Amino acid sequence: MTTKIDLAAILDDIAPAFAKNAAWMDATDGFMGDNYDILRERGILTALIPTDLGGGGATHSEMCAFVRGVAKACPATGLTLAMHSHLVSAAVANDRAGRPGRPLLEKVVANNWILVSTGANDWLSSNGSARKVDGGYLVSGMKPFASGSPKGDVMVTSIAYDDPAEGPMVLHFPLSLKAEGVSTMGDWQTMGMRGTGSETIKIENAFVPDAAIAVKRPRGPYHPAFSVIVTVAMPLIMSAYSGVADAAVEIAMERAKGTDALAHIQAGEMQNLKTTADLAVADMIRLCNDFDFAPSPELARAGLVRKTICANALRDTVAKAMEVAGGSSFYRKYGLERMFRDIQGSQFHPLPEKKQQELTGRIMHGLEPVAKPELDTAKAAA
Repeated sequence: MTTKIDLAAILDDIAPAFAKNAAWMDATDGFMGDNYDILRERGILTALIPTDLGGGGATHSEMCAFVRGVAKACPATGLTLAMHSHLVSAAVANDRAGRPGRPLLEKVVANNWILVSTGANDWLSSNGSARKVDGGYLVSGMKPFASGSPKGDVMVTSIAYDDPAEGPMVLHFPLSLKAEGVSTMGDWQTMGMRGTGSETIKIENAFVPDAAIAVKRPRGPYHPAFSVIVTVAMPLIMSAYSGVADAAVEIAMERAKGTDALAHIQAGEMQNLKTTADLAVADMIRLCNDFDFAPSPELARAGLVRKTICANALRDTVAKAMEVAGGSSFYRKYGLERMFRDIQGSQFHPLPEKKQQELTGRIMHGLEPVAKPELDTAKAAA
């Protein structure tokens, strides 16, 4: 058994160095790999894993606060850490509830793995293809937005599979980024969050053994696993973007003139927007309840509503911060325009606003979370 990790003390140690690198990463399309080395050395990759399994024993809420602090210093590092951490969180939540999860946690502890997620773009239908062979599957596909992939060890992903007996299915599994047939495309040239290295991963006839398949589910319909993933992931991801807004507000107030009533009103508007985002992310953290929750579509719906409110308020906060700072916000040297670009990514994480609203409305009407026309027709007829 290990001792509990002190995330607050580690944050105080590493944040200044992370902040110094952030602008360079953005300007050069650099990658936060050196920061990942520091996080690995300080035990952050295993921080969420219980101490009796050899991890740091941090709570989910503690990790959200840590991610937020890291992102305030370096947005790309905070967001990339959130992606790794939400995969660990899902495994912790599943293990606590008696569902499969412990083998992945044990491997992360044993190998100090960096995990890479591809689930955001896959959602319910996934993509790619799989062919059944002796002992497993040969899988192929393109997986964009794989944050941390240049330094990652294992991707947690899924592939569409047309099962001859069961029909369209999706296979979920871990896959080494060093496996034969797996490569990164070097295509992460973007508006913001440039240092995350969220490259597209190309999979060409990579072998996945039968024993590695964690979940096999019908392609398209909502699956209970997503109620776990949404509940643990969104607070971490939105905590990263909240850190970006924290930094933007701080810069804005340093640049603000504050000599007239208009400046005071603008600052007040900015604080109202930021408070809205803070309340939303705090309530997402509350819903996760440090992994003590019963997953359900209703819980996922509640988390996704708060995610939309949070993302919208965060983008508005940073836009208002540029207004508060005035013309100086247009200069790269002050960092606000970088925060403005980085915060735009918040809207693209699952679910984007209109898809969230559709899912929310369907659940409110007593329907399945996503459309299954034959069921909708039957319910309407009844």
